[in-house]
Amino acid sequence: MEPRRKKTGTPFSHLVADKERRKIAAQKNKRSVWSGFGLFGIIGWSIVVPTMAGALIGIWLDKNSPQAFSWTLSLLVVGLFVGCLMAWNWIKKEHGEINNKNENDE
Repeated sequence: MEPRRKKTGTPFSHLVADKERRKIAAQKNKRSVWSGFGLFGIIGWSIVVPTMAGALIGIWLDKNSPQAFSWTLSLLVVGLFVGCLMAWNWIKKEHGEINNKNENDE
């Protein structure tokens, strides 16, 4: 690990150096197109599975325990909310790992 240098120069030179560092890091960590599709798939499934589970449990509850409100609709919304929270936490974790990796590469 090389020692940190003092930042001297213009803001433009800092911007160019930062972009150069990111491009070099991106070239070192090449990911395929399929890897990107896999990330989309993980996010999608983390939303779809809880939403569908909520809907299916809601359908079962509507048949076995009818109420004045719709269990299906209620649990569908709850499942969607839980799925979005899971996806948001996963994206937040990945973003943190990327930032930590970039800071360690400096």
